[in-house]
Amino acid sequence: MAAPATEIEAAQPEVPAQGRTGRAGGVRARVRAELTAEIKEAARCQLAEVGAADLSLRAVARELGMVSSAVYRYFASRDELLTALIIDAYNALGAEAESADAGVARADLEGRFRAVGRAIRRWGLAHPYEYALIYGSPVPGYVAPDDTIAAASRTSLVLTGILADGHASALGAPGAELPEALRTELERLGTQLGGDVPPPLLARGLTVWMGMFGAVSFELFGQLHNVVDERDALFEFELDRWIGLLELR
Repeated sequence: MAAPATEIEAAQPEVPAQGRTGRAGGVRARVRAELTAEIKEAARCQLAEVGAADLSLRAVARELGMVSSAVYRYFASRDELLTALIIDAYNALGAEAESADAGVARADLEGRFRAVGRAIRRWGLAHPYEYALIYGSPVPGYVAPDDTIAAASRTSLVLTGILADGHASALGAPGAELPEALRTELERLGTQLGGDVPPPLLARGLTVWMGMFGAVSFELFGQLHNVVDERDALFEFELDRWIGLLELR
């Protein structure tokens, strides 16, 4: 027969007040993290249904069966929630790019670039609404805060790292001279990225960067519909052209 509750409680060791406070704080933190994750997941569902411009904290609250005031305790505004989703999306894409790069021998510049390009496309096709959030049309009235910069830089740092290793290996020759205004701007950008890529090579890297994300966007947003059905073959062809432009072979 089970012991009465009072006997069970009496048998428990005494927990110091400080321990009880710490345990309660840990439970609150865990509950907050779980609810935050649920709110963001409901918001991602809204992105698929109505788009980022019409994201609504009240609608998210209804989806979760919560009063809107409860959601506002986690995210003070629609823009704050949007920022959290943007950071998550950039980090998820950055993690994919980093993992793809790490899976290829460092000296294999062509293989690294090809793996990263495929990972970017694969992630975009698997997460179309999150991709649209960070690389689609700007959300009216929303200005991304500096909080997004670190996450947004992860994928570009992977690609820049490949260029830097290519330059150090005497591959990816700098190429043609640049207009002075552009050179000055790219010198500043190169310094921000670590200073290991000369401006002419960084300019070609930007050209490839825009081409790669433009290609994924064209495919994702339907611009290739009734134009090209062999999308895998087209992207591989484009990867070859970009690798040639960067002289990574």
